[in-house]
Amino acid sequence: MVNSLINPQAVKPPALRPGDKVGIIAPASDFKREAFTAGCDRLRQMGYEPVYSDGIFERDLYFAGKAERRGRELQDLLLRDDVKALIGVRGGYGSNYLLERLDFEKFHAHPKIFLGASDLTSLLTAITDRTGLVTFHGPMVAKDIAAGTFEVSSWEHALGGATAWSVPTDGVEVLQAGSGMGRLYGGCLSLLTASLGTPFEIQTEGKILFMEDIGEKPYQIDRMVMQLRLAGKLKGVRGLIFGEMLDCVQPGGQNYTLQQVIQRVLGDFRVPIVYGLKSGHVSGGNITLPFGVQAELVADTSGVELKILEAATNIR
Repeated sequence: MVNSLINPQAVKPPALRPGDKVGIIAPASDFKREAFTAGCDRLRQMGYEPVYSDGIFERDLYFAGKAERRGRELQDLLLRDDVKALIGVRGGYGSNYLLERLDFEKFHAHPKIFLGASDLTSLLTAITDRTGLVTFHGPMVAKDIAAGTFEVSSWEHALGGATAWSVPTDGVEVLQAGSGMGRLYGGCLSLLTASLGTPFEIQTEGKILFMEDIGEKPYQIDRMVMQLRLAGKLKGVRGLIFGEMLDCVQPGGQNYTLQQVIQRVLGDFRVPIVYGLKSGHVSGGNITLPFGVQAELVADTSGVELKILEAATNIR
C-alpha cells in the first residue's frame, strides 16, 4: 500500500528508556544467528528487552524470508504498543520489496524509533518523506551492536530526547567551507540513487544531505553523485556530508583521492561540504544520526561542527 504524503510536518517518536522493549526486524538479507544472538545480548546488557518474530530466521535466496514475511514482521511490531523501537538486524538487499506493501499512515499513527542503515536507507527515507516521522541512521543488531563498536553518546542523545547536541566529528575533513541549516537526511548513496524515478524518490530540497557507502570505486561514487546532480537532487541542499566511504578505492591503487573526485564533481556548489563522518558502513564508532530534524553544519579552518538543533524524540 503506497501513501502519497510528501514532506509533512516532523513527527517525533517517544524516547527510548532502559527497560523498554525493542523490536528486531530483518527487512533485507538473511544473517548469521551467532551475530544476531550477540547483538540481542548486547541490547539486554544496555537494559533493553529485544523481541522478535519466530520467522526472523527464515531464508529465501539471499533474503531473510519472503517479502510477505518481512513486511508482516515490520508492521506487526510497529503496531505493538509495548514495543518502543524497531532496529534492523543487518542490511544487504531486499528492503525495497517492502515499499509497496507498507501502510505508511501507520507509521504516523504509531510513531516509534526506526533505526537502521545500509539497505534500510530505502525505508528510512520513504518513512520520513511520507509521514514526517524522524528516523535514525546508525548501528544494527548483527553488526555494530553485536560487536559493541558504536558511538554511545550519539545513541543516547538521538534516541533519548536530548534537546540540542553536537554530532562527533573527530577526523572529519572540510572539502568546502561554509555553513548551512536544514533538516538532516540521507543514507547509503547507492540506495539514494536507486530511488530516482520511483514513487519513493528522495526529497532533498532544504536538507543537509548525508551520503555514505562501502566498496564502491571512486568513479562509481562520481557517477552516483553526478546522477543525483543531474536529477536535480542536489539543487537546494543546505550542506553535503560524506561518510567514511569505507573501502571506496580503486583496486591496484590510484594517484588521486576520493576527496579530490568529490571536489571535482561538486566544486561549484556554494554549500559546506565535509568528508569522513562515521555513520553506516564504518570501521568503528558508528554514529546514530536523526533524520528529519533541524541541524546546522559549520565547516571552516577550525574544523567541522554538526549541531542537532532540536530533540529527535519526545520525553515520555
